[in-house]
Amino acid sequence: MSQLTHLNAAGEAHMVDVSAKAETVREARAEAFVEMKAETLAMIVSGSHHKGDVFATARIAGIQAAKKTWDLIPLCHPLLLTKVEVQLEAQVELNRVRIESCCRLSGKTGVEMEALTAASVAALTIYDMCKAVQKDMVIGPVRLLAKSGGKSGDFKADI
Repeated sequence: MSQLTHLNAAGEAHMVDVSAKAETVREARAEAFVEMKAETLAMIVSGSHHKGDVFATARIAGIQAAKKTWDLIPLCHPLLLTKVEVQLEAQVELNRVRIESCCRLSGKTGVEMEALTAASVAALTIYDMCKAVQKDMVIGPVRLLAKSGGKSGDFKADI
């Protein structure tokens, strides 16, 4: 098993020094779900929500969140992302919204946290916009789907 890289020899949290790492193209995909009542999902899909286009707002929120991950997660590096994509899909038969994010860059550290943050904040935005009509929506699971690039190699979640 790998060691925790965010702890120094004294066991203290620290930001990992990536200055000696090679720049490679790195990409990560993550997903999140928001479960809700059929009526809430129908309101989103039909565009009849009084706050406006829920999916458009959640997409922008997810993109913004990916760009701000280093501000939110204490030991994350500030990254120059070259791509952030957030896709939202109404899964009517399951009464939920599936969110998939993709982040990419050419750099010295991975973008897993940025992809997870994008999916999570998009889900939170859906909750925020719809909480007036339904407070018992459920967010989750949130997970990393895949990552590529870097010394640790590629990862793909079991589906």
